[in-house]
Amino acid sequence: MTTQSTSHLLVVDDDPALRMMLRGVLELNDFQVSEAESRDSALAMLTQQTDISVVILDLGLPPYAHEIVEGIATLQAIQAAILPVKVIVLTGQDQEAAALAAIREGAFDFLAKPASADAILRAVRRAELFLQKERELGELGITRIAINAQISDGLKGVRVDAEERLVRQILKETGFNVNQSAKRLGVKRENIYYFLKKFGIERDA
Repeated sequence: MTTQSTSHLLVVDDDPALRMMLRGVLELNDFQVSEAESRDSALAMLTQQTDISVVILDLGLPPYAHEIVEGIATLQAIQAAILPVKVIVLTGQDQEAAALAAIREGAFDFLAKPASADAILRAVRRAELFLQKERELGELGITRIAINAQISDGLKGVRVDAEERLVRQILKETGFNVNQSAKRLGVKRENIYYFLKKFGIERDA
């Protein structure tokens, strides 16, 4: 007897027929599924449904359904908000350009349309496994951060970007609790307020 999954997934695609097909495949495998057809509706859903763990994202979203720009913007917004989700890109656009752009912006996996049901399910389960292991690391006080490093900016630029990302992530994980954030980062409370000012971080960010 298999254990029923309780994972909540979000399918983002402007094609209602494809959303219905994906929803059917996923629900048959015991996933809870929500749908969105655009960047705005996807981000609204992720804000409202905080238990979503995996996003299946089409890059060709309106108003630029035949380009990757809107899907990439959606991926960038998810990464900027440091949402605890894994994004699986599913697209029929130029595969090489789309794959490169998606990986650069933090996508967990990339699948080209048409992807089989088995391939989609394998990708979702890999994403779930990574999320589970990251949560276990978090319980050990280890936080994983991801940054894009432009080598031409030098080590200082990379260090500052990593520092900001880490501070934002810890603040988010502690619910913006300054005391807990300072403890986890091994700094004084005053340092947290310094970082807030330095990086322009606000509580609602």
